[in-house]
Amino acid sequence: MRRYGPQRRRGWFPRAPLPADPWACGEPAASDKLNVALLIPRSGPAGMFGLSCELSARLAAEELNQSDGAAGRELRLIPVDGGAQPRQIAREADRLISTGAVDAVVGWQTSAVRQVLTPTIRGRVPYVYTAQYEGGERSPGVFLLGETPARQLLPAMRLLSGERRIRRWCVVGNDYVWPRVTARAARRYARQCSAKIAAEMFVPLGTTDFAAVLRRIERCSADAVLELLVGNDAAQFNRAFAAAGLDARALRLSTLMDENMLLASGPDATRDLWAASGYFETLGTSEALSFGASYARRFGVHAPPVGGPGESCYEGIRLLAALCHGRPGFEGARGPLTIQGNRVDQPVYLAEADSLDFHVRTQLQQ
Repeated sequence: MRRYGPQRRRGWFPRAPLPADPWACGEPAASDKLNVALLIPRSGPAGMFGLSCELSARLAAEELNQSDGAAGRELRLIPVDGGAQPRQIAREADRLISTGAVDAVVGWQTSAVRQVLTPTIRGRVPYVYTAQYEGGERSPGVFLLGETPARQLLPAMRLLSGERRIRRWCVVGNDYVWPRVTARAARRYARQCSAKIAAEMFVPLGTTDFAAVLRRIERCSADAVLELLVGNDAAQFNRAFAAAGLDARALRLSTLMDENMLLASGPDATRDLWAASGYFETLGTSEALSFGASYARRFGVHAPPVGGPGESCYEGIRLLAALCHGRPGFEGARGPLTIQGNRVDQPVYLAEADSLDFHVRTQLQQ
């Protein structure tokens, strides 16, 4: 098996433990192509934003290949369905890595997939994980682009609790590691905001019937709901929540809500729905506007909205290229970003749904 380290050809990435310079490159590569497994959801609840993930990553690769690619190597993307069962995904990744078909893994998947994939990859190739996650990931060879609860959820809860005088939260999430660990953090954050979590409910991925969940939300008299649902599950919940009239009684805050999910929810189901994310299509920075224009020119005005998951895949490819070049930062879709250890330092914003778009209210402060 090839392991990435300075003593191997084609080895630019650190082995465990991470060295003082985690971007140190090794000898020149034997191939002029960098084959990347683009692990994105093409099925399952998150499949609704899989195409925007793929197109965004393609845009990044094309832009980089117009110059010198990744340290002189042409980026070549090999899409893999990250919406399948975790062990199935791990087997496919192991096959691609073991046969030398790919030199890196980049993309958006759930933390349930990452937890199975990380020990499978075992640092043989760099793994750039772009999704928001629960924090605590320190495996060698894993580079993290996504937001964590301390940076994303805490300041959002603090701001909304103060402005809206929220005292009782309910948590609704899918039943896997990211929602459950985030919910534990939310209990601490609620206490810091002089509030409490009145109820926590977790449902399997792929849930469409939320009747029992809605009854419990109504019984606990929640002022706000922390929504930790993925893709179509969130859209189904939003429609049921609005149909039950609960959107007139409690706001919703999500740390995974993009424009594709708003479209799937429908304009009548997004009243008082808030999201905390590192990117929204309506973000007004010059870099974000330029990125949106480039995406529309390349794929047309009828391409799916980029959204946070899609934009993360664009930056995931650029992060990989920065690692190849040995650079401690890169230009993302939102502006310049800095790599700190195995994580990316990034701004996070709070936005309110305005029918099928987001109105960005503020940049959240830690």
